[in-house]
Amino acid sequence: PADLGGTTMIMAPRLTLSDARLVLDGAEKRAREIGVDMDIAVVDDGGHLLAFVRMDKARVTSIDVAINKAFTAACARRATHEYAAVAGAGGPAFGMHVSNQGRFMIVGGGLPIFVKGMIAGGVGCSSGSPEQDRDVAEAGIVNLLRVLEKEGA
Repeated sequence: PADLGGTTMIMAPRLTLSDARLVLDGAEKRAREIGVDMDIAVVDDGGHLLAFVRMDKARVTSIDVAINKAFTAACARRATHEYAAVAGAGGPAFGMHVSNQGRFMIVGGGLPIFVKGMIAGGVGCSSGSPEQDRDVAEAGIVNLLRVLEKEGA
């Protein structure tokens, strides 16, 4: 936080389109390696879509799911799979999945993107199993962080 004469402002990292493309590239590469075409979405820290790719055989019904997984991960600042146990039937947060106009996802495949310990956005992947979606999302983040590290950012 920066002190601006009594007002404290949080100075947060901001994903650029180039950053979002790095996430897409890493995720798409991993999806090809595991043989599952995916819908892949990258959002900023407010959950607003920055970039999206739908691989040739990805499910049309997974477009919104991928975007909403990214939204949930960025805005909640945690992975979507972490909500499965608590937000499912009988869980202490049951019903959470209908919050935010039904955009809140509790299925694995959405991961927050942290840069220097601060939220910068989220990535959501869909069309595989929750574990495959999560694996592909993680590969996208790893690709971004690798490049940022090389650049000294």
